[in-house]
Amino acid sequence: MTATTTPSAELDSERADLLAELAAARSALTKTVRELGDQQAGERPTVSALCLGGLIKHVAAIEEGWLRFALEGPSALRFDLPDGVTWADLAAGTAREIPQWAIDNQNNFQMLPGDTLAGILQRYEEVAARSVEIITTVPDLSATHPLPEAPWNEPGAAHSVRRVLMHVIAETAQHAGHADLIRESLDGQKSS
Repeated sequence: MTATTTPSAELDSERADLLAELAAARSALTKTVRELGDQQAGERPTVSALCLGGLIKHVAAIEEGWLRFALEGPSALRFDLPDGVTWADLAAGTAREIPQWAIDNQNNFQMLPGDTLAGILQRYEEVAARSVEIITTVPDLSATHPLPEAPWNEPGAAHSVRRVLMHVIAETAQHAGHADLIRESLDGQKSS
């Protein structure tokens, strides 16, 4: 199965439609790296720190985390802070210790030593296949879980499995647009 694989026709129409939209967004994102090597996938041709390989790593991590949340609830997305570190410290860049989840998030936006475009794409395909499996088998798209505590989440808010999937689609499409601009900046090629 590839990151652009669409679901089977045996699904109810809502699940099929949502998964087809996610597959289309994934395809738009992965098309931006066609015919590129590892070095080009790691280049940052704009004033942004974004690179194509990093965007795909980030989207794969976001999708994986949110779909785990759809199954497990808020324990799947933890934003714990080290003892003595506050959200204000973290936001101001004055935290004496950076939490691992923040480091991992930052690393997902770049190609690290040892990363290859082929490896990043393979991982994205694995995440996509797992997501399709989850969405096709989860009993109820309306099932909700409370969001984990974090300054960007409204206190007491909850997301349904359906809303999680819509968020993943929006995130993927947004970053496909970023990737399109980066690819055009790299070599003038348009992914569409």
